[in-house]
Amino acid sequence: MITIRYGTLAHTFGCLPLKSLTATLQNYDINFVQLALSKAIQDIDTSTGKLSPGLANYIGEHFDRAGIRIGVLGCYINPIHPDPVIRRAEINRFKEHLRYARHFGAPMVATETGALTTFQAQDPLHYEAIGWDILRATVQELVEEAEKWGVFLGLEGVCTHTLSTPDKMRRILDEVPSSNIGVVLDPCNFIGDAVDIQDQIVDDSFRLFGDRIILAHLKDIYSNGGTIYHGKAGGGQFHTEAFLNKLQEFKPMIDISLEDIKDLEINDTVALLKKLASMEQ
Repeated sequence: MITIRYGTLAHTFGCLPLKSLTATLQNYDINFVQLALSKAIQDIDTSTGKLSPGLANYIGEHFDRAGIRIGVLGCYINPIHPDPVIRRAEINRFKEHLRYARHFGAPMVATETGALTTFQAQDPLHYEAIGWDILRATVQELVEEAEKWGVFLGLEGVCTHTLSTPDKMRRILDEVPSSNIGVVLDPCNFIGDAVDIQDQIVDDSFRLFGDRIILAHLKDIYSNGGTIYHGKAGGGQFHTEAFLNKLQEFKPMIDISLEDIKDLEINDTVALLKKLASMEQ
């Protein structure tokens, strides 16, 4: 039987006081959360400079008593922000999360990588190269911090972001050759509206960096009058069953975070996914 574990974003349940949040999580069939501190915890100031081992342990202990792991700290910055002052503040915030991640019980801190068109107005011909060079420098700085503290820097690709394709994800792994970089694979984010070639995109992802995946995100692709949108996993156009099978092949027991889902949909969705997974055996 497939032993994939499911979780979701902690702020799926709103921004709540810590004790209320952990009590609420116990009502759902999940094993872990992706915790974005400021989005999920209402009654504790977790802004830059406020974290400490004591505070991280305090929060982590509450989740542990509730039987919920903090599988990943979400610190979704813009690593190519065009304003260097803002970009520096974002980098510093992320590095603080890396320093204290283990005290929360989290093995990784994750981010996306900024819009592909960030520098298009500045330089219509070379904007992708400009964004790439800044991203590479930022990733290099962040992973040096991750290496110091024994945690992973999780990078998530999106079809409209700097890491817009599986090939570009492979490229950043090659250009910043650190084993502390892992991939947060959200296949629907890579697919975008290219639903007809989704199998190729998923296969390319596993071929190019299947061994580097440390977390998966799962949702589904729906359409309304030709407009593509995302929603709960298992009911749309994404080939969910095949993806679960691929994950088990490359990364057995990996954590899957359910995205674009409402709290009341979680238990039914997890039950459906477990049924789909068991069909592959």
